[in-house]
Amino acid sequence: MTGTSDGFMQDAYSRIHASVSSNSTAPLPSTLPQPAQLHHARASLPSPAGDGDGATAYPYLQGRGRQATVEHLLDDIAPALNGQNRSSRYWGFVTGAVLPVAEVADNLVSAHDQNVQVHLPGQTIATEVEDAALRMLLDVLRLGPAVGWSGRTFTTGATASNILGLACGREDILSARVSAAGYTEKTASELGILAACLRAGVKEIRVLTSMGHSSLSKAASIVGLGSANVHELAHSADEPWRLDLDAVQSELQQDGVACIVALSAGEVNTGRFATQGLEDMKRLRQMADQYGAWIHVDGAFGIFARALPDTDEFSRLHQTAAGLELADSITVDGHKLLNVPYDCGVFFTRQASVLTRVCRNPNAAYLSSEAAEIQSPLNVGLENSRRFRALPAYAVLLSEGREGLAGMFARMVRLARGIAEVVRESPDYLLLPDWQGQEYGGAGLGDTHICVLFRAKEDSLNDVLVETINATGSWYVSGTKWKGQKAVRVAVANWRINVTEDLELVRRSLASIAEEHKTAKSNS
Repeated sequence: MTGTSDGFMQDAYSRIHASVSSNSTAPLPSTLPQPAQLHHARASLPSPAGDGDGATAYPYLQGRGRQATVEHLLDDIAPALNGQNRSSRYWGFVTGAVLPVAEVADNLVSAHDQNVQVHLPGQTIATEVEDAALRMLLDVLRLGPAVGWSGRTFTTGATASNILGLACGREDILSARVSAAGYTEKTASELGILAACLRAGVKEIRVLTSMGHSSLSKAASIVGLGSANVHELAHSADEPWRLDLDAVQSELQQDGVACIVALSAGEVNTGRFATQGLEDMKRLRQMADQYGAWIHVDGAFGIFARALPDTDEFSRLHQTAAGLELADSITVDGHKLLNVPYDCGVFFTRQASVLTRVCRNPNAAYLSSEAAEIQSPLNVGLENSRRFRALPAYAVLLSEGREGLAGMFARMVRLARGIAEVVRESPDYLLLPDWQGQEYGGAGLGDTHICVLFRAKEDSLNDVLVETINATGSWYVSGTKWKGQKAVRVAVANWRINVTEDLELVRRSLASIAEEHKTAKSNS
């Protein structure tokens, strides 16, 4: 194994960059793997099949050398990866691309290989960079001063952050009840759920939500609350993403039941918010304080609506996203709208002491930090071993600033609203949820953030619509269901978008798909 002085790393990085470079309107056939590419990649994977015994066993594990390995990665593996970072029109899932400055920072992360676990200011600046990024993000999202969010950390993503949110909620509500019952020597995290519930007289801990993300049920299972205790309290059949606040109050009043209220901001299909603004959040805050509940916001991508320009164009979204700062904890995903590499999540909570009780490494003197101004990340997060994932986020925040980020987010919303308008005006498609009779602000689609949901009016086309769109190779969408029927979801989260060109492509493509389907149907 040799060093890097021979230019190996420089050449490899140049080839890697060339392999993912494209202009913003590159057609997807150059980025989505074709069946032949997938087949070739699978066939190229090492396999022990046919290996002999004895000294020659496992020849597939014999080293190929770095140059041959790089050739394999670039020629065999890379063409079989999807193209979310190559085209402005990859709108499947809620997947951001990677801003160039974030890619540079991520290469720096790998090159320096920091394990950001302990705050050691005499040895590394890493934890201070992480804290600076968290403070900057709080300001970009207009969540208030950092002192009000003393528990803050980077995570692997929304799932990890939701786990922390439910764990902190469990810790806070149970510990308060244990103490009120006269047991002051131990907290819930020390006693465990069973003992804490017995002492507190709690027979059930419920997570109250409305169209919560699937990771919420996963988190409830992991932290011992049980996925069956995630209760959906929809406002109505027409607005299932909205939380029924009256039903929440009824749940909070039940004897022997402790509750965590988990708000979607926004819901994964429609992008809509569980609360409708400041008054809803004030009411929830009052109820939570009165009955000893915890409010957690899953704001993975929707929270970025708070960072949009403060103009009439986005007034409805600002109104809907108002009040989220009143929550006890918040989930954020950087690898979505912030356009930094996977994986990058963030968790904020107002109570650092609760987060520390859940996550602290006890009796590990060798992990002690040299100073207390910044908590060691291993005591406020799930991992003891942590990649320096804060650096790309820091780079983007520093490079783009509040104004640059607001402009990037605004372009995403404008394209999403443009697509929604195209769908709404088309005789062949139905915009979901049904917009008729609903109140919209701005240009008529003020509730639309970055997600657009629609279906074909003709069932036979709707059954194949997702596959038909993706087969064009010009744009990529996700398939989902709405009220039991198949639907298309477009999630605009890519910094590369060109609103005018991308919108025109969608307009032509949808019209062509509908026309071709009608022709094929009439000829059959």
